[in-house]
Amino acid sequence: MSEDMTNSVHEDVAGTGSSEEYVTFMIANQLFGIPVLKVQDVLSSCKITRIPLAPPEIAGSLNLRGRIVTAMDVRRKLGLPSLENDQSISIVVEHQNELYSLMVDSVGEVQALKADEFEHNPPTMESHFKEYSLGILRLNDQLMVVLDVNRLLDYGEMIAA
Repeated sequence: MSEDMTNSVHEDVAGTGSSEEYVTFMIANQLFGIPVLKVQDVLSSCKITRIPLAPPEIAGSLNLRGRIVTAMDVRRKLGLPSLENDQSISIVVEHQNELYSLMVDSVGEVQALKADEFEHNPPTMESHFKEYSLGILRLNDQLMVVLDVNRLLDYGEMIAA
């Protein structure tokens, strides 16, 4: 999503005074969130089958009630080292009619946050976070990076670029 589109989405929501719910999760001691409406399921550790010749951030695929789900190591996608153990949690999201499992360190709670609490990415944000972030939300003692799930999973746009 372009910055202009992000700004207009933020302005539309901010103008209504509404709130949005986010599923929160941790990756490398950083709090992230995605809109709860994007989440299909949350899974504890699953058996993942490797996919030959897949990009490095694709951990493999898994079977979810008869559907094949592509598993993405979000740590690797964000330029962070992979976990040494296989104790990740998967957040299942749908993108362009396909299911994806976002492998994260841990899943927190659902937070309802007001649109006027949303802030644009600060200029000091690390570039590997900024590329996939819509902005930040300040919670009591942490900053939550709001991930753009569409951008995170849009391989067609990356290939075209």
